Amino acid sequence: MIKKTFFLLSILYVLNISAQQNYEWLKIKKYKVATLSDELKETSGLKSAGEKLYSFNDGGNTSEVFELDKSTGNIINKINTGLTNTDWEALTSDESHFYIADFGNNWGIRKDLKIYKVPQSSPTHPATSETISFQYPEQKEFIGKPHNNNWDAESLVYKDGKLHIFTKEWQSYQTAHYRLNSTSSEEIQNAEKLEAYNLGYLATDASYFKNKLYIIGYTRKMEVFLTVFKEDRDGKFFTQKPQKYYLGQTSKLGQIEGIAVNDDGMYISGEAFKFKIFNAKPSFYFIPKEKLPWVSP
Repeated sequence: MIKKTFFLLSILYVLNISAQQNYEWLKIKKYKVATLSDELKETSGLKSAGEKLYSFNDGGNTSEVFELDKSTGNIINKINTGLTNTDWEALTSDESHFYIADFGNNWGIRKDLKIYKVPQSSPTHPATSETISFQYPEQKEFIGKPHNNNWDAESLVYKDGKLHIFTKEWQSYQTAHYRLNSTSSEEIQNAEKLEAYNLGYLATDASYFKNKLYIIGYTRKMEVFLTVFKEDRDGKFFTQKPQKYYLGQTSKLGQIEGIAVNDDGMYISGEAFKFKIFNAKPSFYFIPKEKLPWVSP
């Protein structure tokens, strides 16, 4: 009887804490499919394109895009773009092109922010690629503040002929929604700021699917979260109250850096994470559609 009472009290305590924090639990550890190959130990994003799933490594690594087996997480194809990987952080696509975001900006001082537009028909020939250069017009200072600035970004989606950036703001824990033209130009585009939202964590990737935006990331306390937003009639996401989910701890899941949502469900990837006594391997997760709490049975 005492054990049962303690168990019930524990459940009530967890539910109460969850309600206070205004999030639900969706612990993904049980949905782990595989440990990723060492070739993808610094995986920095995911993208579902048609029937295929792609990932890549962030700065300091090769300029390859990897096609993954969705069932096993194994690498089944490598695309060497021949481009420069200064700090790749996101990947999206339209019907004919990949868009590779080289806009990682941990120090907040980059003046060479860019997105590569790569034809899917010939991704291994850099001469056929275009470069979309941009800047944040609100940024007036370029003083190095490593992991302590609001001009970093790791999330990019393609929607309605435009590119949409969601920033990773180290100081504010907010994310700002910026819009860019998806065509290249000799001029540097001014990213158009549309809205902002206080996530309460660092946004590390985003996925857009069927009028919903999914932003994933983590806090400095190693808590991993996902927030699901509904698109409004004006094409914005932050006008309505979203649903927030707690996914687990970075120390056990890996440093979560990728999300891709499609008709099958939700794919998540995390790079290797090492800190003091913690040592998580690069991981690949898949949650089937019927297990997602926002999908009606």
